[in-house]
Amino acid sequence: MIAIGPAMASQPAWLKAATIIVGTFILEDVATVLSAIAARAGEVSVPLALGALYFGVAVGDLGLYGLGAAGARWPYLRRFLTLPKRERTQDWFSTNVIRIVAISRFVPGARLPLYTACGFFHAPFLRFALTAVLATLVWTTCLFLLAMRVGGWLLAHQGGWRWAGLAGFVLCIVVVGHLIARLQTVSK
Repeated sequence: MIAIGPAMASQPAWLKAATIIVGTFILEDVATVLSAIAARAGEVSVPLALGALYFGVAVGDLGLYGLGAAGARWPYLRRFLTLPKRERTQDWFSTNVIRIVAISRFVPGARLPLYTACGFFHAPFLRFALTAVLATLVWTTCLFLLAMRVGGWLLAHQGGWRWAGLAGFVLCIVVVGHLIARLQTVSK
C-alpha cells in the first residue's frame, strides 16, 4: 500500500496523499499505521499523512452511508447489504445515530454494517457525518501516534530486523481487528 523508503521520499506530495487516501479505502487501519511509520521515517510529513488519512477515512465513511441509502432505494443493491431486521429499526437508527457511529468507529468490523444501515434506514445525515468525522479525528490520531511511537522504536532499535518487526506490527493490527470482528459475529 505505502512504500516506505527512498522511492516514497522522492514522490510529489500529491502522489503521497493520493496513495494514503486510496489505502484508507482498502484497509484504513493498515494505511494509518504505514503512514505513521512513513512519517516517523521522514518519508512523508505528519500534516500531509494525517490530512490524507482524515480525508480518506471520512470519505469512506460517508460512502458507506451512501451505499446504504442506495440500497434502500434500489432492491438490487439491497441483497449485498447486511442489515438488521426492520421492526422499529428506522426510528432506532434515527434516535441513536450519534451513539452508533461513535461506538462503531472503535469496534473493528462494526463500521461496514452499521454505517450502511444508517444510510439504509435514513438516519439523519448531518448528525451521522459530523459524528463520523469527529470519531475519525480521535481514532485515526490515536492510532497514528501509537504507530509512530512503536514504528519509531522498531526503526531505531531493531537494525536489520526492523522490517520484520514493522510487518509483524501491521499484521498484528489486521489480525486483532479480524478476530474482534469474528467474535462479534459468533456472539450474535
